[in-house]
Amino acid sequence: MNYYHRFGLCLLLIVCMWSSLVEARVQIATIPYNHGEVALEGFVAWDDEIKGQRPGILVVHEWWGLNDYARTRAKQLAILGYVAVAVDMYGKGKVTTHPDEARQWMQHTTASLGMWQARAREGLRLLQANPLVDQTRLAAIGYCFGGATVMQMVYDEAPVKGVVSFHGSLPLPSASPSIKNSVKILIAHGEADPFLSQDHISKFKRALDEAGLDWHMVTFGGAQHGFTNPSANQYGMNGVQYQEQADRRSWEHMKLFFDELFR
Repeated sequence: MNYYHRFGLCLLLIVCMWSSLVEARVQIATIPYNHGEVALEGFVAWDDEIKGQRPGILVVHEWWGLNDYARTRAKQLAILGYVAVAVDMYGKGKVTTHPDEARQWMQHTTASLGMWQARAREGLRLLQANPLVDQTRLAAIGYCFGGATVMQMVYDEAPVKGVVSFHGSLPLPSASPSIKNSVKILIAHGEADPFLSQDHISKFKRALDEAGLDWHMVTFGGAQHGFTNPSANQYGMNGVQYQEQADRRSWEHMKLFFDELFR
């Protein structure tokens, strides 16, 4: 074995050892809880080498349910130094890859605005109950249906400092919103997302301005719906596609947003 082969092998071993170390630091657990008569199961991730309290981030899943993608995002947030709780919006074990089933579950959850917001609040309580979380530094992120859910948390005046919506449906607030204007909002949107018209986006922006909210939107050219999810192409839906560049850049925007939010 020559020098270059030995060097490459050593480098590979170092990378593997570092990856194992990072994984060992991140602890995970499932948390059973209920909303009314519905049994739910959340997922929490944290870095056990960090001492003391730290900001807490709620993660709200896509319309597929609390799957491995949402859990992966929670673990990535833990690596960044946060306590992350991935909330369950449908019910324990309700995860699918079939669009019709996902649509049915989402519509059932969102049919009542009050129930939708209450279920998100129930998930937020899991985050607030964690002794490692600084109660004054809370935020939420959501993907697709989850992006719409974190906006509903804003409209419901949830006690979070900020929210991030990734390819969310951008719901409009009620006719007479009462929204605390201290919440900050980051929206990561795909320019080629076929599920949102420019007219709807304009109405959404105008509603946020009328409510006096601190918001900004980052739009990614060519990105379709679901652009952050590497599995998006596997669902066989027109207009839903992963885009690595938009995924990476939107995550960096989120990190900067949290740096400002929690400094």
